[in-house]
Amino acid sequence: MQVTETLSEGLKRELKITVPAADLEADVEGRLDELRKTVTLKGFRRGKVPLSIVRRHYQPRVLGEVLQQTIETRSREVLEERELRPAMQPEIEITAYDEGKDLEFTMGMEVLPTIELGDFSDLTVTRLKAEVTDDAVEDALGRLADAEKRFEPVETLRPAQEGDQLLVDIAVEVDGEPVPERSGTDLPLELDAEALMPEMTEQLVGANAGEEREVTITPQTPAPEAGEQDEAAAAAEATVFKITVKEVQERLPVTVDDGFAERRGAENLDGLRGVVREQIQSEYEQVSQARLKRSLLDVLDERYKFDVPPGMVEREFDAVWQQIENDAKRAESDVATVLDQPEDEAREEFRQIAERRVRLGLLIAEIGGSNDITVEQEDLLRAAMMSARGHPEPQRLLEFYRSQPDALERFRPTVFEDKVITFLSELATVSVEEVDVDTLLRDPDDDEKPSKSDVAAVSDEEEESAEVGEGEGTAQDESR
Repeated sequence: MQVTETLSEGLKRELKITVPAADLEADVEGRLDELRKTVTLKGFRRGKVPLSIVRRHYQPRVLGEVLQQTIETRSREVLEERELRPAMQPEIEITAYDEGKDLEFTMGMEVLPTIELGDFSDLTVTRLKAEVTDDAVEDALGRLADAEKRFEPVETLRPAQEGDQLLVDIAVEVDGEPVPERSGTDLPLELDAEALMPEMTEQLVGANAGEEREVTITPQTPAPEAGEQDEAAAAAEATVFKITVKEVQERLPVTVDDGFAERRGAENLDGLRGVVREQIQSEYEQVSQARLKRSLLDVLDERYKFDVPPGMVEREFDAVWQQIENDAKRAESDVATVLDQPEDEAREEFRQIAERRVRLGLLIAEIGGSNDITVEQEDLLRAAMMSARGHPEPQRLLEFYRSQPDALERFRPTVFEDKVITFLSELATVSVEEVDVDTLLRDPDDDEKPSKSDVAAVSDEEEESAEVGEGEGTAQDESR
């Protein structure tokens, strides 16, 4: 085998590889001889077919197999011998081959850069830390109280208002035919304009106990550009709800007291305050860790300057830009409007972001590999448990991950990166700066704009369904 380097420009490499015809012929003959021992042809016993006949029947197929295997094997050997680390799958092109002649093919690639890591003990970063104030605890308790909904029958008969709850019997019909599985008796129905069917709220406001109302929900006509699924929905028949209002109930005011705390699973109000304070502090610490991670990545980005494979940058940019275009499409707008800047400027900005992410990704991988940092199954399960906390059915999600180990792999890149960051933070000099919560939550890329992350003691999902101690909100996710 002869190998000639035809291109060495930055991280781009191209090699021309020549495999002698004699080597190919030997491999073909060997494969045909193996087939001869097992092949069955009419008129011959198994294993007794002459090689010439086997060649006539199978040589084209065998030749194709040998060429593919030769290219794969010789390419791998060349990479190992020259200690080349392709950034992505090399591009292979056969440039010359005729039966009985040498095989020539080229292998083009972008290689990973060589990174000199050096010492990390002189890294210096600041960890922002915020204490939980009494006001923050009381605000969180107020949100919990706002989320609690208890109703009782109105003392004085009156028409239903938005925010009330009705006790109703419902009979559902579609195209004049009853639908028993969607009907029921003594059902609570909250009059909420933001509910799944706001039209029902509109048509039930003003109803009195004992009154019967018929509510018709008609599918909306799809827009001209609507897809087949929307057209199918529009073709569905209108649904008629025959509703008998049995009782009008008003929402009870909520007092934040020991009784409220007991309903949330705490012993008393002071106990609930303690739990809420711990949850808020946990959220602050997660944000603090995310900010520390961002600071370390910024320091690494400033310290390490090396070329990155253009193909990797382009792939990263394409993925990010595709998401932006999808967001704009969903908003029925264009990229320039959504991003509030000309598209060409946005493309350049996001291409720089893509390059930074690729560079830091390569650096993190090098640091982890050089320091034997690995991700164990327990690490992935722990990450899955953290992810499940914000899920409507966390136990069901965890059972899925346990039964499908491959699904846990989605957490591996993030877990690996976090372990490398923890490793670096233990080597670095980390000073602690006490700040207020607004400073902690502020977007590091915009000192005047608070982060969109709404860190609170209890997330919206928890306010709706969780008891004290069940779950925590998600902390701010600082990207690279």
